[in-house]
Amino acid sequence: MQSFVIEGGRPLGGTIRAAGNKNGALPILAACALATEPVQLTNVPRIRDVQTMVELLVDIGADVELTAENDIRVDPTGINKTELDEELCRRIRASFLLAGPLLARFGRVTVPPPGGDVIGRRRLDPHIHGLAELGAEISIDGRYEMSTPGLRGKSVFLDEASVMATENVVMAAVLAEGETVIGNAACEPHVQDLCRFLVSLGAQIEGIESNVLRIRGVSQLGGGSWRVAPEHIEVGSFIGLAAATGGDLTIEDVEPRDLVSILPAFERLGVRVEEVGEKTIRVPPGQDLVIQDDLGGQIPKIEDGPWPAFPADLTSIAVVTATQAHGTVLVFEKMFESRLFFVDKLVAMGARIILCDPHRAVVTGPALLYGERLTSPDIRAGMAMLIAALCAEGTSTIGNVGEIDRGYERIDERLRNLGAQIERVEA
Repeated sequence: MQSFVIEGGRPLGGTIRAAGNKNGALPILAACALATEPVQLTNVPRIRDVQTMVELLVDIGADVELTAENDIRVDPTGINKTELDEELCRRIRASFLLAGPLLARFGRVTVPPPGGDVIGRRRLDPHIHGLAELGAEISIDGRYEMSTPGLRGKSVFLDEASVMATENVVMAAVLAEGETVIGNAACEPHVQDLCRFLVSLGAQIEGIESNVLRIRGVSQLGGGSWRVAPEHIEVGSFIGLAAATGGDLTIEDVEPRDLVSILPAFERLGVRVEEVGEKTIRVPPGQDLVIQDDLGGQIPKIEDGPWPAFPADLTSIAVVTATQAHGTVLVFEKMFESRLFFVDKLVAMGARIILCDPHRAVVTGPALLYGERLTSPDIRAGMAMLIAALCAEGTSTIGNVGEIDRGYERIDERLRNLGAQIERVEA
């Protein structure tokens, strides 16, 4: 197991480019299984979760070739297996995204229980109900066995706006007979990117960017090429990194429309972000971070929710940024009951945080943080602890950095280019 050793207390500065969207690349790779011709993907992040999805595709018969550092060519014509490998599925939750494509293309699929971050209960019910509504017969006995004589379009209302369930039902519906209408659909940027990718292959999807998707099934999808959109969660992470360390950071390859709920939340923490180009933003140095109270001097709140609310994947980053700001803020994580449990690590470093319950934390800053020995419990908490270590006095060691590698491409190398004192060592 590898660890990061970080010498903190240094402002970071320079230019960094946002990687491709992890949660966009994974369903897009899965959707390649729907195509009848090769697909060329660019701007694919080189992270562990993507590698696992590639291994899953290869295991079922696809020919996958790395054509450049961040480019992948997928030839799905050789897919001849509909039972997914149990060990590979255990590594990532996104393995379940192959259910919709394989069911639509071959009429059957067997999916072992997926893995993923342990951040609370993560229901598969919306996936199962949505696919069943389209005509899938499903039995669950340790594994998910699905079959159908032919999927048929239908009005499907998801009982929660689940990102992956929306993606699974969309991918199944594009080859289903007739029209499918998905209500209460997730509309996060990566869901939009998947839908636009499918349209580029010949799918007929209306309502992209909304929570109602209308899909007219087609007989087949062709090949093509697609550039994965930039990772807005990574952009938010870098904004928090620059603010917490007092750095001067320019972030390139940004999609401004994907920051619609992210920038206001950081502004509430006193973080100023400048637009310096069509796809470039800057977090300038010398900011006196002051939390903006609500009207009447009331304690403000940052709360997450389905898009376009503040993304749940950035609540951990918001917490650690707030530890370096003047004032008090309530961070309300409404979507996952275990995501905030990492804050005890920040408290051990000197942060002033009260964890009210599994969903709410009150943060008062600024707090002087000190280096500690830490362990990354999941992708986003790992990045938050990395930011804390970079602005703390002294040396920190973060174990289990494989969790961070699952979501952030070559993060130690990229941070060293910004002046960070960070080394990867064998634990």
